[in-house]
Amino acid sequence: MMLNQGLEYSTAYLLLGGNLGDRVANLEKAIELLNDKIGKVIAVSSLYETAAWGKTDQPAFLNQAVALQTNLSALAVLDLALSIEQELGRVRKDKWGERLIDIDIILFGDQIINIPDRLQVPHPHMKHRKFVMEPLAEIAPQVLHPVLGETMLSICRNISDPLEVKKL
Repeated sequence: MMLNQGLEYSTAYLLLGGNLGDRVANLEKAIELLNDKIGKVIAVSSLYETAAWGKTDQPAFLNQAVALQTNLSALAVLDLALSIEQELGRVRKDKWGERLIDIDIILFGDQIINIPDRLQVPHPHMKHRKFVMEPLAEIAPQVLHPVLGETMLSICRNISDPLEVKKL
């Protein structure tokens, strides 16, 4: 991966997840491809296992948060993340359905992005989902939510999501 000299870098926080196949290997390969194609991975959370959210009649998910530094735009990161999902065998069928890999942009620096049906940053549901906030608070406890003005740790501590999230 080539990072252009002199360009400004952003720290992107991504949530990876999957509940099919070799979940650990799928997450590891996704991190390797993110590092190769999007930017330097600077932090990786522990693995967290959680029951499926939204559509509950499926296997448990493994989730992991990743921070990376990139000189790409948020839309370029989104497009590359989607291509990485495809490369790893992701097929989009059902909303909240089973998947080999899922890569979501949760935060992108302090940017606020709202492109309906394409990209919303900060992720609009992050503050309601424990499986997002626990790994994110682990690697970015003092990072501020650009809309709420609260730290990731504070949001995580005050979340009302009843879904059990287990750190492995």
